[in-house]
Amino acid sequence: MSKKDIIFRKIVPLRGPSVWTYYPVLEAWVDIGELEDYPSDRIPGYPQRLATLLPSLIEHRCSYEERGGFLKRLEEGTWPAHILEHVTLELMSLAGLPGGFGRARETSERGVYKVAITAWHEDIARAALQEGRDLIMAAMEDRPFVVTEAVERLTDMVDSLYLGPSTASIVNAAEERRIPAIRLLDDGNLVQIGYGAAMRRIWTAETDRTSAIAEGISRDKDLTKTLLQSCGVPVPEGREVDSADDAWEAAQDIGLPVVIKPVDGNHGRGVFIDLKTREEIEKAYSVAVDEGSGVLVERSIPGTEHRLLVIGGKLVAANRGDMIKVTGDGKSTVRELIDLQINCDPRRGPTEAHPLAVIRIDTAARIELERQGLTGDAVPAEGREVLIQRNANHEFDCTDEVHPDTAYLVSLAARIVGLDIAGIDLVAEDISKPLAEQGGAIVEVNAGPSLLMHLKPGVGKPRPVGKAVVEHLFPKGASGRIPVVGITGSRGKTSVARILRHLLQITGRHVGAATSDGLFLGRRHVEKKDSAHWQAARRVLMARAVEAAVFENGPRAIFGEGLAYDRCQVGIVTNLLDADGLAEEFDVHNLDQLWKGLRTQVDVVLTGGASVLNAADPRVVEMAELSDGEVIYYAIDPDTPAIAEHRQKDGRSVYVRDGYLTLAMGDDEEPLIETVAFIGTPAGCPAHAVENLLAAVAAAWALDLSPELLRTGISTYETDEAEDAAG
Repeated sequence: MSKKDIIFRKIVPLRGPSVWTYYPVLEAWVDIGELEDYPSDRIPGYPQRLATLLPSLIEHRCSYEERGGFLKRLEEGTWPAHILEHVTLELMSLAGLPGGFGRARETSERGVYKVAITAWHEDIARAALQEGRDLIMAAMEDRPFVVTEAVERLTDMVDSLYLGPSTASIVNAAEERRIPAIRLLDDGNLVQIGYGAAMRRIWTAETDRTSAIAEGISRDKDLTKTLLQSCGVPVPEGREVDSADDAWEAAQDIGLPVVIKPVDGNHGRGVFIDLKTREEIEKAYSVAVDEGSGVLVERSIPGTEHRLLVIGGKLVAANRGDMIKVTGDGKSTVRELIDLQINCDPRRGPTEAHPLAVIRIDTAARIELERQGLTGDAVPAEGREVLIQRNANHEFDCTDEVHPDTAYLVSLAARIVGLDIAGIDLVAEDISKPLAEQGGAIVEVNAGPSLLMHLKPGVGKPRPVGKAVVEHLFPKGASGRIPVVGITGSRGKTSVARILRHLLQITGRHVGAATSDGLFLGRRHVEKKDSAHWQAARRVLMARAVEAAVFENGPRAIFGEGLAYDRCQVGIVTNLLDADGLAEEFDVHNLDQLWKGLRTQVDVVLTGGASVLNAADPRVVEMAELSDGEVIYYAIDPDTPAIAEHRQKDGRSVYVRDGYLTLAMGDDEEPLIETVAFIGTPAGCPAHAVENLLAAVAAAWALDLSPELLRTGISTYETDEAEDAAG
C-alpha cells in the first residue's frame, strides 16, 4: 500500500486464551501504508477533530494512567493502529458492551500492525473495527461522520446478538467463581456453565433443572391455582369461562370487581383488573380470548401487585408495582402526556437492557381511560390526574420488607408447581404483613422470569440474582470443572496425549481428547483426522459424559485460534525447538516470539493445578515463574540442574534413575517401573519416547493417580517406535 489509508489485511478470531489475554479477541492485521510517516501530531487539526467526534475518549487513560491520557498521546503523536484500538473499544462501550482489552503492536513489516480488541461477540467486534476505521479516516481527512448513527448500528447488533441482561448476570456471577461458560447459540441465551460431566445449562432464567411438566403447569393458570389451593396457599376465587356471557355470569357469582386473563398467557398480555361493569367484562373477554387457549375470571384482590423471585426454594428478591399516572397541562393529549411524562424516562425502552417498558395505550389502558371519560386523544384539564395503568412495571425493590410468612408461601408455591426458579405474582396492600390478615393472594406462578427488574430496579437496591442462580446450580465446593490437561511444545505433544489418555482411562473415567490422532470420546474414535484445534476441543468440553479431557495445542492453534478452555488443571510444555513455518502466517520468527505464545499454556493453569515442564529445556524452565499452580519437572537425567534445585525446595519431579522411571518429592524417591517395560522390548526406549512418557506420567501424578495405577497403565500401554518417532 502506498497511500494514506488504513487497510485490514486480515482479521483473526482468537476465541480463547492467547498470546494477548485470557479472553477472546479479534486480532486485526492493519496496514497503514504512508501513514507510518504521519503520526497524529503531523496531521493538522486531526487530534482536535477526533476528540470532538468522540469526546468520551477523554476517559481513556492509556499509558499515562490518568484521565485524558490517550488524548495527550494524540497531541504528542501516535499511530493509526493505536488510535484504532482505543476508538473501537470506545464505540463498543457506547453500544452497551462491558469494558474490554486492547493492544496494538508492530509486526516485522514496516507499516503493518496487529491490533487486538476484546471480542465479546465476534460479529459485533468486526463491525466495531470497521466503524472505528471509518471514524478515524473521517477525522483525519476532515470529513463528516455521524457517531450517533455508528453507535446506533452497533447497539442494534448488541441488542440482537449479545447475551440478554438476565443471562449475562448469571454468566458474570459464574465467572466471579471461576466457573467457565460456553455460549451454545451465537444469537441466543442458551449457555453451558461448566465443562463436560460437571456442566449445567441455562436458557435465560430457566435451567436444566426446570422440568417441562412444571413449566406446563405454570402456563395453565387454572391448574396452577387448583394445585396451590389444595396445599393451603391463598389464591383468588374464580373459574374458567367460555363466552362473554359466561364471564359476566361468573363475575356476578364471584362478586365485582373481577380480573379477566388468559388461562395460559404470559407477560401480562390480555390481563384486565378491577372490572366493574358488564361492558368492561365483555370487552376484556374479547381481548383475553385471543391471548391464550381459554379465559379466567377471578376475584379482584385489593392492593398492589408484587413480583417475588424464588430460586432453589428461597426468596431472593421482591419488587412492587405501581400505578402509572399523568397530570394534565390543559394543552397536551393523554398520548402526548405519556411520552412527555413517562416514556421520556431513559430507563424505559424496547430492549432487555431497559428495566422499564415503554407505555402504550393498549386495550387495558383504553378501558381505564373510558372509566374516566377520556380517550388517548383527549386533552385533560391542567392539574387533572389521569390513571393509565393500575399495575405497571415492578420497579420498586421491596425485598427487605417481605414478611417471613409470605416468603415461606411463595417458596411453597414454587415447590408445588415444581419450578426451581419462579416468578411469583401476588397482590397485597402491605407486603410487610401476612397475606391472610389483609386478604392478599398469589395470582400467578411463572417459569423463566425476567431478572432485569431485580438487577436494575427503578427505585431501591439491586439484588444479586445472577449469583443466586449460580449458587443454586453449583453449591459450595462445586467448581463446574473436570480435569483438563493441555499440552504444547514443538515436539512430542501427540505421544504425550496418547499415553496420558490411556493412563486416565484405566481409572474408569470417560476421557475426551482432541489431538493430532483425532477426536476421542471415551473409547470411541469419533474422528480419525487431525483434531488438535479449537473446534474439536470445544466439542469435547460440550460432551456431557466426559469426565476428563486431554488437548494437544500446537503453536499454530495458539497463535491462530487461542485455547478452547479458559483454565486447566494441568499444562504441559514439552520443548521449544524452532519457529519454522510460523513467520508468514503469524509473524513469529524466533524462539523468543514462540516462547511468548506457548507460555499461554502455563498462564492458564489453575491455582490448584500444576505446570509440567521439561527440565532439560532452559527456555521451558523459564516458564515456571508464570505458573499459578504447582510446578512438576521431568527429564531423563535426575541431575538436570532445574530438577536438582527443585528437589531442594521439596518440589515434585519425574526422571529415570538406574533404568527405572522414578517419582520424586524433594529427597524422597519412588522407583515406579523399568523404562523397558514401556514398549516391552529389551532394547529399551529411544530418548524422545522416554521424555514423552515422563511428561505423561508427571501429568497423571498431578491428577492424583496412584503409583499402582501408573505402573498398570505404563505396562499395559501399547505403541510402537514409529508412532513415537512421529509424535
